[in-house]
Amino acid sequence: MGFFKDFKAFISRGNVLDMAVGVVIGNAFGAIVTALVNILLSVCLWGVPGGLKGLVTVLPAANNMQKGMNASIGLGQKFAASELQSLGEALAKVNYPSLSEADGAAWVNAVEGAKGAILGKYTLHGSTYTYNMSAVIDWGAFINAIISFLIIALVLFIIVRAANKAAEKRAQFKAKIDAKNATEEEAPAEEAAE
Repeated sequence: MGFFKDFKAFISRGNVLDMAVGVVIGNAFGAIVTALVNILLSVCLWGVPGGLKGLVTVLPAANNMQKGMNASIGLGQKFAASELQSLGEALAKVNYPSLSEADGAAWVNAVEGAKGAILGKYTLHGSTYTYNMSAVIDWGAFINAIISFLIIALVLFIIVRAANKAAEKRAQFKAKIDAKNATEEEAPAEEAAE
């Protein structure tokens, strides 16, 4: 029971509750900063194909599992989003060699199924699909995290600086009041002595 009493005393302290409120507010502020950074970076990187999400580097394949679905038809580690339809058709031809465009709905279904299989194994980064098993460095997320950190650090610096200045002013004001009270207490004592 001593453990639970100690835990209750710890939790009910004012500074623990203040800390919990600070964490919740900090998370909400972090979401706001992340949204702001995404907006600012999307405007700044407007001319970059795929924007911030397109800033990725696909590392060379270290083994056969990282080489892609079928590199012989163009489904390697990455491909442009504009190539999805043609790659779906190429994969449908590999999977169903007897089908062609003349088969109508069966061909369309085969192509759509192939595109679904491709999308299940690739992730869109900007305007480029990358194979899920490939090693990818997401520079956009890294840049976003750095800028978010700098904005949050700047805001916290401003808040702490303002709080320190307010505490300094409060201390100066208290010192003036204490000095004034001390002189007022000394004056009646001196008058009484005279």
